[in-house]
Amino acid sequence: MKHALNHKPDYEKELRKAGVRITRPRRIILDILTSTEDHPDAMKIFHRAIEIDNSISLSTVYRTMNLLEELGAIHRHAFNGGPSRFEQAHGEHHDHLIDIDTGAVIEFKSDKIEKLQLEIAKSLGYDIVHHRLELYGRKLDRPS
Repeated sequence: MKHALNHKPDYEKELRKAGVRITRPRRIILDILTSTEDHPDAMKIFHRAIEIDNSISLSTVYRTMNLLEELGAIHRHAFNGGPSRFEQAHGEHHDHLIDIDTGAVIEFKSDKIEKLQLEIAKSLGYDIVHHRLELYGRKLDRPS
């Protein structure tokens, strides 16, 4: 599932508002993040960036990702204890199914799950403030 966005996030604008200088390496990283449809980790972002400009350092990638996370522009996920992976923070709420064989991350939305979570929280005397659901699975073998 792709993000339910009609527009691309403007990470550059968010960083400028925070007083961060937009260097050429940082602009390349932001362009990669804006155009990605997966949940890349810092190393994938780094490898994509050095294909464009091999002078970009891994530390620049990490600093940029940390800044964007601090600003609430991206979410950091550590699926199954693996390396931190990132996705844009804007868009509709969704959950994740992680394929444990391939590492693929499948986004999904379920009104039934959302309703059940609210019912469970209410029955225990709570309001949900925030939640994150991650399912881990393996593709079912399909009979021929």
